[in-house]
Amino acid sequence: MKRFWKEVSVEDRGIALDGRPVRTPGRVPLLLPTDALARAVADEWRAVGETIDPRAMPLTGLANAAIDRIAPDTARFAAGLAAYGESDLLCYRAELPEPLVARQVAHWDPLLDWARGRYDVHFETVTGVMHKAQPEATVARLSDAVAALDPFRLAGLSPLVTVSGSLVAALALLEGAADPDSVWTASQVDEAWQAEMWGEDELATKARDAKRADFDAGARFLALLG
Repeated sequence: MKRFWKEVSVEDRGIALDGRPVRTPGRVPLLLPTDALARAVADEWRAVGETIDPRAMPLTGLANAAIDRIAPDTARFAAGLAAYGESDLLCYRAELPEPLVARQVAHWDPLLDWARGRYDVHFETVTGVMHKAQPEATVARLSDAVAALDPFRLAGLSPLVTVSGSLVAALALLEGAADPDSVWTASQVDEAWQAEMWGEDELATKARDAKRADFDAGARFLALLG
């Protein structure tokens, strides 16, 4: 779709184009929960060139998802994210080589330690990739933490979980116990090791950059919610 507007404004935390309110793809008014997020979404619309490129408007996309996809069945969406806690990346360790093992310990153990204290839970860690069930209480408490979130926070949390493969790391970022760069680095320990050992091709680099863009959008979205 080509750009048809000249002025973008924020009205009662909604976005207006030449005075006309923007609606989601589901035809629901695009209303944001905070002034900061409303201003940031408006800036995305101001930055549109001759045609709309949804990839250049990640905050708008996450807001649309919160309203159209998540809000109608928040519990179901939350349960889908919480399922990542049953096979969290941080619980699956390498047996060798020692430098990789040490790197996983350095980046992953602090996040698990935080979650143990925050939620009073225990984690089962294992070497290799075979599934290891987590204690029922652990799964339940992590699920409760996710279920307590509103649709907008679930929207922001979603790319953090799916890109990183770690519900624990995403929750740590959400609650301010870790910053985006440290969580991203933790999520990329294995990939970075493989790239160091064998090199990285152009396709892998592009895929990683695309994941980082999605991850950063989720982190910024949550920050703008306050």
